[in-house]
Amino acid sequence: MTKDQWIELLKEIGIDEDGMQRWHRCFETRYPDGHQSFLEWLNVPPDEIRRIRAS
Repeated sequence: MTKDQWIELLKEIGIDEDGMQRWHRCFETRYPDGHQSFLEWLNVPPDEIRRIRAS
């Protein structure tokens, strides 16, 4: 699974960009370590992980 594949799945079920941002914020707030692991599993580069987690 890649980041692009994940985004494609979310869009396919009707989640827009705003919804994806809310999903990431909720994931980060509730399960920060799990969020980090998930982003690494998607092979997101470290700089992008920092940006995603900070937003």
